Amino acid sequence: MVPMSNTHSPELLDMLRWTVRLGAITAPALAEHGGWALASARARLSAAERAGLLRSRRMLADAPSLYTATRAGVRVSGLHGYEPPRVSVTGAAHAIACARVAAALEHAYPDHRLMGEQELRRAEHEAGAALASARLDRRRHGAPMMHRPDLVLWPRDPQEPLPVAVEVELTIKAPRRLLEICTAWARCHCVAGTLYLAAPEVQGPLERAIGRADAGERIALVGLDAIASPVPSGA
Repeated sequence: MVPMSNTHSPELLDMLRWTVRLGAITAPALAEHGGWALASARARLSAAERAGLLRSRRMLADAPSLYTATRAGVRVSGLHGYEPPRVSVTGAAHAIACARVAAALEHAYPDHRLMGEQELRRAEHEAGAALASARLDRRRHGAPMMHRPDLVLWPRDPQEPLPVAVEVELTIKAPRRLLEICTAWARCHCVAGTLYLAAPEVQGPLERAIGRADAGERIALVGLDAIASPVPSGA
């Protein structure tokens, strides 16, 4: 049940807003985001779940549980235009990695504001235009299809208006699909560039796609573990 009190701590509101904006988080990611011990992060998440503000699911063995906001949690967060997300088993590993990367990027780039795909989707819907998404050659119902990044780093300095798109790649896509996306990022003018954070087995195919797209000046490829430590077993 949601507490009847209308007063919520700044820490709770920050946790809820971070969850809503990213879509799903984990205890290790929250610990890094808030600068808390892992036990403290777990306790905060459990308390919010008991209050009906979050729900958790452990979808993968030896991996952290994923927490998403309930409708009550979205309402308490004060953010508008969001719906509680659905995370599937097939998308769980990617959601866990994105939460981990998001927390790491916040600390690595304090002069930028981090935005998740959920928040970007809402912002682009309100703006009626692409803010940090790449235009694909394919069309749907006569309109060009867009490819949204997993995360976005927005500079706080108004003199640097363009964001950096961030892609988290855990699995190998078909070569044609990779080439299509890399080509789209190479010619995307609404971002300063794209940062790919890739698992070891994905780096080779990505390097080839970036080369074929002649996108070396627009796309940076970095190993996933260079920015985010491995997921703790069962954390």
